[in-house]
Amino acid sequence: MIRRPPRSTQGVSSAASDVYKRQILGIFGFILFLTIWHITASSGVIRPEFLPTPFAVAQAFVRLFTERDFASDIIVSVGRVWFAFLLSVVIAVPLGLMMSTYRVVGAILEPFVDFVRYLPVPALVPLLVIWFGVGETSKIAVLWMGTFFQLILLIADDTKRVPVEYIESGHTLGASNGQIMRHIIIPAALPNMIDNLRITLGWCWTYLIIAEIVAANSGIGHMIWSLRRFVKTPEVMAGIIAIGIIGLLTDQAFRFAHARLFSYQRR
Repeated sequence: MIRRPPRSTQGVSSAASDVYKRQILGIFGFILFLTIWHITASSGVIRPEFLPTPFAVAQAFVRLFTERDFASDIIVSVGRVWFAFLLSVVIAVPLGLMMSTYRVVGAILEPFVDFVRYLPVPALVPLLVIWFGVGETSKIAVLWMGTFFQLILLIADDTKRVPVEYIESGHTLGASNGQIMRHIIIPAALPNMIDNLRITLGWCWTYLIIAEIVAANSGIGHMIWSLRRFVKTPEVMAGIIAIGIIGLLTDQAFRFAHARLFSYQRR
């Protein structure tokens, strides 16, 4: 019986130390940013109407929840973003896999996808309103347009990076094309695919303001757009910061899930 050597904890402790250091540096970066912001706003160089202090923005953040029912706006915006994002995932993942696996599909779709993804989404808003009206469909369409055509190419590129040796080994062992897709290509590409889903979800959030200024009566973007007419800069900045906080929490959740699901990549 072969005795296995004890597993060294040096690599685990080193990785934990690196994570801890990154967290400390990240917190320090936020503190440094807030300090510079406070000093600049308090110095009087910029008028408070244009750059309020962090404390004024924090007060406005509280007022949004107590006076304007900001929680319901957050729920509406999160629902719109996630619906458009999941719709993009459901369509883009299968098409991206087919584009990289079957040359005919790639030859047909890739030029069109390359063309559409360079079109500026804000310029398409009037056309989407003509097609879908000013209801929820047009808002979802704006978010979907900003996500889908980027995601499909990322999925296709992730699949193309799967080593050819893996696929050839599957053919040698008698696996069918479907088995190779399920048991070789998708598992090998999945870590990068999850990472790209995290990135494209961030892109989806960047189009939220554009989506919610079109005849909207709810959502974070609608709130920001309505308050800017009254030059309520603290409230506007609080709404923008709320989007950043939601995005940061979502991004960290994706990172945590990625580290848990694919911990073997670290080892």
